[in-house]
Amino acid sequence: MRRATRWAVGTTVGVLVCLGLGFGLVHGLEAADRAYPPPLAAAEVASREVLDADGQLLRAFATPDGLWRLKTEAGDVDPGFVRMLIAYEDRRFFEHGGIDAYALGRAAWQLITHGRIVSGASTLSMQVARLIEPRDGRSLMAKLRQMARAVQIERRLSKAEILDLYLTHAPYGGNLEGVRSASLAYFGKEPRRLSVAEAALLVALPQSPEARRPDRFPEAAKASRQRVLGRDAVAALVGEGEAERAMLVAIPGQRRQLPALAAHLAEAALRKDPAGRSHRTTLKRSVQERLEAVASAATQRLPPKVSLAMLMADSSTGEIIAEVGSADYFDAGRSGWIDMTRTVRSPGSTLKPFIYGLAFEEGMVAQETIIEDRPSDFSGYRPHNFDMSYQGDVSIRQALQLSLNVPAVRLLDAVGPSRLMMRFRRADVRPILPPGEAPGLAIGLGGVGMTLKDLVQLYAGLANQGWPVRLGDGIRDLPRRDADLPLLSSTAVWTVTDILSDVLPPGGSPRLGLAYKTGTSYGYRDAWSVGYDGRYVLGVWIGRPDNAAVPGITGYGTAAPVLFEAFSRSGVPLSAHPSPPPGAIRVAITDLPIGLRRFAMTSGGLVRSTSREPAPQIIYPPEGARVDLGARSGTELSPLVLKLQGGRAPFRWLANGRPLAELSRKRISEWRPDGAGYSTLTVIDAMGRAATVRVFIE
Repeated sequence: MRRATRWAVGTTVGVLVCLGLGFGLVHGLEAADRAYPPPLAAAEVASREVLDADGQLLRAFATPDGLWRLKTEAGDVDPGFVRMLIAYEDRRFFEHGGIDAYALGRAAWQLITHGRIVSGASTLSMQVARLIEPRDGRSLMAKLRQMARAVQIERRLSKAEILDLYLTHAPYGGNLEGVRSASLAYFGKEPRRLSVAEAALLVALPQSPEARRPDRFPEAAKASRQRVLGRDAVAALVGEGEAERAMLVAIPGQRRQLPALAAHLAEAALRKDPAGRSHRTTLKRSVQERLEAVASAATQRLPPKVSLAMLMADSSTGEIIAEVGSADYFDAGRSGWIDMTRTVRSPGSTLKPFIYGLAFEEGMVAQETIIEDRPSDFSGYRPHNFDMSYQGDVSIRQALQLSLNVPAVRLLDAVGPSRLMMRFRRADVRPILPPGEAPGLAIGLGGVGMTLKDLVQLYAGLANQGWPVRLGDGIRDLPRRDADLPLLSSTAVWTVTDILSDVLPPGGSPRLGLAYKTGTSYGYRDAWSVGYDGRYVLGVWIGRPDNAAVPGITGYGTAAPVLFEAFSRSGVPLSAHPSPPPGAIRVAITDLPIGLRRFAMTSGGLVRSTSREPAPQIIYPPEGARVDLGARSGTELSPLVLKLQGGRAPFRWLANGRPLAELSRKRISEWRPDGAGYSTLTVIDAMGRAATVRVFIE
C-alpha cells in the first residue's frame, strides 16, 4: 500500500511537471515552435476519391501506406455525433488552447485519491497531435511532446480545422481511419445521418480501436458503447430515454467493403489528374450500382472468358450516367481489367437503322415500300442473311425489324457508303476501315471497327430527334451539342424510331416502349444491343476480349435480354418517344406514289428503267442554296418555287421526307416551309427515279 502511494504521488508530480512545462512551451518557447513545427502537411494525405455527379462516393483508393482514410469535415457528419463526441471526449474543446488545465488537475487528483488512473486528460487537440505524429510508447516525454504539439496546432489552426483532422484520422480498427470510413464499413452509409446507437459506437471505438472492433469483438464494442451512452453529459444531450433505447440496438457484426463502383472510369480519372484527391464524374451512383448488379448476374450465365460491357447516356445532355467496362475488374479469366466500352469491335447489324434513315430522308422508300430479299450480287459482293434463308418480297418496315441483310445492302448501294460515313462524321464518330480500303457495302453489315461508346453516341442522335450529341468521357471531357447539320432529318428519325419501337422484346422481357436494334458480328465474336427511349440510350456488348468466337451468342438472344433488364432496373424514368413531326405518318402501300411502292435498284445504284427520257433533275433551288423566304420578319414564310427538268410525269415532291399534298404533272410547283433551317427536297417521277437537293431556308 505504501508503495502504491509513493507511485501515485510520483506520478502526480510528473503530471504537474508536464503541466508546467506545457505552459512554459506556450509562453516561452517561440523559437522552438518555429524550429519544430507540427507535421500538418503530412496530415493532409488522404484516400483519393472518385465521386458521381451529385458528389456521392463511387470508389476510394487506399493511401500509399494502405489506409482507408477518407477526408472528412464536420459538415459531412451528423451534428448529433459531433455534439456527442465533444461531450464525451472534450467538453471544453472550444474554450481551452490545446491543454485543458481543469481536466488535467481532475485526473491528477483522481490518481492521488484512487491510486490509479480513473480518467484521462487528453483533449481532442492532443489526440490530433498523437494521430498525425504517432508516439513510440506511453511515456512522460511522449505525453509532454503531445501536449506541446497540441499547443502548436491550436496556434496554427481553427477549432473547426482541428475537429476536421480528428474526424479524418481517428482510428477505427484495421486500416480504417476517419468517421466516414468507419460509417461506410460498419453501417454501409455516409455518416450524415446517424442514429444515437451508431453515433455512440463511433465515439467509443477510437479509444481502443483494435480491442473494440465490432466485426471481431462485438461484446467489447457493445460495452464501450454503453459507457459512452452512460455518461451523464451524453445522456442529457440525446434526451430522456434515448440512451437506454440505443443500448438495446444490436452491434454490426461485419465490416463491409467500401464503395468500389465504376472501376475502369475511376482508373481513367486518376490517370487524367494524377495529383487530384477528389475526382467528380458525370455518373449517377444509383444507376451505376444497378447496372453493375445486372452485369454481374448476366455474366454468371455466360460461358467462361466471355465479358460484358454497358454504357448509358443522357441524349439531352450528352453525359454518360453509367459505364460498366466489364462485370468484374478483378476477374482475370474474363480479362476484366480491359475496358470494353472503349475497345474497337465489329458492330454487326447495329448500323442498319442509319442506312434506312438515309433512304427515308432521300425519299427513296417509305415504310410500306416493297423491297426484294433474294440472293443478289453487288459487283462480286454477295451478302446473305444471318439464317441463310430469304424472305422474298418484304416491306421496308419488315426488312428493318427482321434485320435482313440483302435489303440493307440494296439501300446502302443506293444511298452510297461514303454518304453514310459522312453522316457518322457529323456525329463525331469515325469508324475504322481495314487498312487501305475505301468505304464499301460491307460497312452496312459490320465491316468497320467501332466502340460501344461510338455506337451509343450515334444512337443518342436518334434519341435527340436527329441532332448529333457528342458524349463526354464521364470525367472532365464535357459533352457538346453544337452540331450545324443533323445526323438525319427529324422525319427520317421518327420513321426509324417508329419501326424499331415495334420490334418484339426478347422472350420474357417486358415491353418498355424502347426502340432498339441488335447485331451479331461475323463469326459470333460480338453480340450487341442498343436501345433508347425519349431521353436515355443504353448499349450492351457481349463477347470475348481476345476477339475469339463464342458459338451461339447473338444480339437478340444474348445481349437484348440484358438491355431490357438493365433499362428496367436502372431506375431512370422512362420517357415516351417524341410526337411525329408534321406530315410524318405511316402511309399504306395503296396510298403511296407508284414510284414508292417498290424499290428496284441495280447493283450500281441506278433506277431500272426502259424509258429513253432523262431522269428528273431539280434546277431550282440548286443544291446548298440559302433561300430568303422572310423568316427574319416573324411572319408566315413565303412559298418556295420548285422547278425541275426531265423525268416522266406525274411527279411526287417530298419535303424532309414528307410527301406534298398532291401529285403534279407540271414541272413547276410550290412548297411553303414550316420554318427556317435546313430542308431536304426530293422529287420522284412515274418511273421511280429521284433527285434531291438540300437548301437552307432563312
